[in-house]
Amino acid sequence: MHRKIATGLAASTLALVTVAATATTASAAPADKPQVLASWTQTSASSHNAWAAARANQAAWSAYAFDWSTDYCSSSPDNPFGFPFSLSCARHDFGYRNYKAAGTFEANKSRIDSAFYEDLKRVCNAYSGGTKTSCDGTAWTYYQAVRAFG
Repeated sequence: MHRKIATGLAASTLALVTVAATATTASAAPADKPQVLASWTQTSASSHNAWAAARANQAAWSAYAFDWSTDYCSSSPDNPFGFPFSLSCARHDFGYRNYKAAGTFEANKSRIDSAFYEDLKRVCNAYSGGTKTSCDGTAWTYYQAVRAFG
């Protein structure tokens, strides 16, 4: 009788361990999460566009458990002088928050800041003349601020 109970208990324990291991594996982020994060935080327009598309369809990326939260340009205006910098700030926040969560922020901060500056310059490319010059100067100021205080 004790042997049947012990056998049943061992089988139940094994089944529970298998279920727990499967649940842990299912909830773990995909192994390529660092590569996806890196691909979305490069300086290129294609990196920005891929990130923006993913941001618009966050549910498709839910298994990766990315932090999509943002305060946009923090305590600076999101659209200084009417220049739409908010999306650039959101991508910058994405890079900072996800690399901090991964424990690799310091190794990636410079690239994230550079990507931010490139995003801002792409915004400014929509303008010409004195307006573009003003936008470029504002972009430079925002970039210097994140380099120093970000």
